[in-house]
Amino acid sequence: MTSETDGAMPTDDAMPTDDAAPTVAATPPDGRPEVSVSTPLDVPGQPRLDLDRAIEALLFIADEPQGLVHLAAAVARPIAEVKASIARLVADYDGGAPSGEPRTDAGEQAAAGGIRRAFELREVGGGWRFYARTEYDALITNAVLAQTSTKLSQAALETLAVIAYKQPISRSSIASIRAVNVDSVVRTLYGRGLITEVDTDEETGAILYGTTELLLTNLGIASLDDLPPISPLLDGGQEGFERDLV
Repeated sequence: MTSETDGAMPTDDAMPTDDAAPTVAATPPDGRPEVSVSTPLDVPGQPRLDLDRAIEALLFIADEPQGLVHLAAAVARPIAEVKASIARLVADYDGGAPSGEPRTDAGEQAAAGGIRRAFELREVGGGWRFYARTEYDALITNAVLAQTSTKLSQAALETLAVIAYKQPISRSSIASIRAVNVDSVVRTLYGRGLITEVDTDEETGAILYGTTELLLTNLGIASLDDLPPISPLLDGGQEGFERDLV
């Protein structure tokens, strides 16, 4: 016989089943409920990810505009849901209602407006990417130029030469020519104001870079046509650098 101190056996109604609804995550300290979304980023034993926050994280680390198809594949969600998520993020950054994936298993989220951020989510070249708002351009430019040294590294000089002779050119093409990763070097040159985004590739959506007037000023030349031909300097040096210098 079972004593009064023995634990009662669970009934059939209390036994968990495979069809049981997922448990709603506990409300975080800020009072806003976390949204459970099953994505490839889920880690056993860790909280599931909010769709909007997952998209935000992917865009935050992206150096190139990210298309809806790529983002949808990354989070394993339909394109329509990803598109709606981006619309919520755009509204959030513009000072609209706070973003967060809508859900039906928690209380209503507050619809109060937020703070207009200094950055925005902009659609360019068939994808989405973070940009600082245009009203902060002068501030950012002055700050970056004030804290950078005047001397470029050898890697930066080589990358700048590739861009000067092959522009407009994508980051991946630069890396292919130099046979090294050029992400940080391109960011340095961009921050110095020596290169800029001039276009996007129609097929891949990759950003194409070109040189600026500042480079011409620093080199003391009037135009790119005044750049010296590359072929007389190195045997076979013209390979990969063909451009008509009139």
